[in-house]
Amino acid sequence: MVANLLPPGFRVGVATAGFQVEGGFNGPGEPANNWEVWELTGRAEPSGAAVRFFEDPEPLLDRAAGLGCDSFRLSVEWARVERRDGHVDAAALERYREIVDACLARGLEPLVTVHHFTHPAWLGAEHWLHPDAPARFRRYAERVVEALAPAVRLWVTVNEVNVLALQSWFFGAFPPGRVGAAADAATALGNLLHAHVLAYEAIHEARPDAVVTTNNAGVTVYELDQMLTDLLLARRAGVARQRVSAWCEGRRAVHDRAVPPAGPVERGLRALARRVVRPDTPALVRAVDAAYASPCECTLDVVGVDHYDPVASRHLQLPGRRTAGGRSGVVRPLWDEIPDPARFGRWLAGVARDAPGRPVWVVENGLCTRVRAGRSYARSDGWTRPAYLRTHLAALVRAVGSGVPVEGYWHWSIVDNYEWGSYEPRFGVFGIDRHHGPGGFRWLETDAAGHDAPGAFRQLVAGLRAGDASVLGSGGVDPLKASTACAETLGER
Repeated sequence: MVANLLPPGFRVGVATAGFQVEGGFNGPGEPANNWEVWELTGRAEPSGAAVRFFEDPEPLLDRAAGLGCDSFRLSVEWARVERRDGHVDAAALERYREIVDACLARGLEPLVTVHHFTHPAWLGAEHWLHPDAPARFRRYAERVVEALAPAVRLWVTVNEVNVLALQSWFFGAFPPGRVGAAADAATALGNLLHAHVLAYEAIHEARPDAVVTTNNAGVTVYELDQMLTDLLLARRAGVARQRVSAWCEGRRAVHDRAVPPAGPVERGLRALARRVVRPDTPALVRAVDAAYASPCECTLDVVGVDHYDPVASRHLQLPGRRTAGGRSGVVRPLWDEIPDPARFGRWLAGVARDAPGRPVWVVENGLCTRVRAGRSYARSDGWTRPAYLRTHLAALVRAVGSGVPVEGYWHWSIVDNYEWGSYEPRFGVFGIDRHHGPGGFRWLETDAAGHDAPGAFRQLVAGLRAGDASVLGSGGVDPLKASTACAETLGER
């Protein structure tokens, strides 16, 4: 037995996002968000009922509590709150408050995300390119905060600003689906970062003891991850406003020494990002100006980390490679992303080193498998969710033990959900059979691959809280061997 595997107050939770689990969007008489056109035209699979979380949250919350969690991440959907311009749905906000209260009744401290990738359809597909988008977002955030802040202390303002901008205007995977519009992606990054600053202020005005973050998806390109955090921390670091660009140049140099590029593809991605995503980009200038003008000295209380596979170049590949259930295209499928628990631990240490004095939250971390036409496919690399949970939580425990100030871990996700245009990617600790059951689906007591992920999660949480290091087994995968397989790409982070 080893005491203090997790520090006092450490939160262990699971994560969801409203559009992905709530159900009831984009159909007749339902709230319409920016995915509506894609769903109606067949470009995306209809989200449908999802798991009906909005109307019936108890089954999901009971399972989260049964895993031993003490926190639960959810989002508030803008399209529900403001179905028409200027018309706030008080009943929708009251329902979100009821869900928050249901979390608290089960011992689950809510972590509420104000914006998780979606906005009302009436704002238009190009909403985040408009200069007034941050101010409009603040008005929405104020309504959410007014309703929920008395019961909610932990907040994410905007989920993964880097992913939303890139998937919408560079890779074309999110509406409006534009490919290669690098300058527009940079504009969206700036406006989303600006929106975070304004929402941060609104939350702290309503609740001074709030803990607020925005969570980047970890990526090895400086401008697409660490620079965004640096821009929020520069004022607190004592950097004069006129020196921010030069300071970021120095920070990039340190980053690139610690995380050397993984081959020519990554060098090309970094060169492109350096040309386009600059601190003097007009939208980023407005975001940084807002951070320096804020009544809050620092507009980031903790550094939020979403960790999957951060090596940028590994997300691109030659088409036609074998994958679970077929062959893949030029973008690596989610179920082929490379787990790397050793890098996960180093990444946490690097994030803490680069943001001294700020605690770290792991807001998302998880493994994807594939279900196609009702058939579950094993991952090509042999990883299972129980193995992933054990090895990654072992890496987290080692990081905490070495002094990295990680204060929370939220696993993505508690349940298979709508994964941005499709139900094929499955991230759930609990699987969902979408072909049987009342209402068109039924809960599984395993994950989608048939493994006892719930039991593994439950055992891990109980063991770590009891100081029992024996629960951190390899789960059938040697984490050192798995990490060595990608050693050529490993840097300090």
